[in-house]
Amino acid sequence: MQRYLLIVVLGVGLVSAASTVLNTSPVAAQTRQSPAIYDSDGKMKLPTGYRAWIFLGAPLTPEGLNNNKATFPEYHHVYVEKPNVDAYSKTGTFPEGTVIVKELARVLEPTFPDGSRKEESGRGYFTGAYNGIDVSVKDSKRFANSNGWGYFTFGHHPLPYEARAAESPVTECAGCHIANVAKTDMTWVQFYPLLRDKKGY
Repeated sequence: MQRYLLIVVLGVGLVSAASTVLNTSPVAAQTRQSPAIYDSDGKMKLPTGYRAWIFLGAPLTPEGLNNNKATFPEYHHVYVEKPNVDAYSKTGTFPEGTVIVKELARVLEPTFPDGSRKEESGRGYFTGAYNGIDVSVKDSKRFANSNGWGYFTFGHHPLPYEARAAESPVTECAGCHIANVAKTDMTWVQFYPLLRDKKGY
């Protein structure tokens, strides 16, 4: 009887272990799937959960330093999924399917003509409300005409953003990247120490 029970217990354990292996493999595969999703018209759906990705940095070109004519006067909050950051750190290029999110944020309620304000820490620029979002996707086949990257704008305005966006013309986004940062996989890595210096976390 004891021998029979031992065989049953071992059998259940083996089945459970096999089930665990089989169930975790698809999950691991899913985590590597690109968050870039398109509808039947080829429009990209607004990514979700991106604020939980790796935050690379927040460059700022304020109006006060650009004669009130800054092309992007907001902070650029830039996010990339961790596996893609790791890959760039090792190889100097992003994997196919990489999505880079650039969410814009206004400076917080300026009180000086240059757009700055004074807080307990001193006078400076502080993050205000979200004000738009742009997304770039690496897909060498889909975006062969723009050096392997596609660019999408889901609105330059406060929340909520558009749910879908068509690819932006090359003259709007890709052209600038091709002219200036083609050698660093179409990305302004000089602004982001994690990518630029490759020192790890």
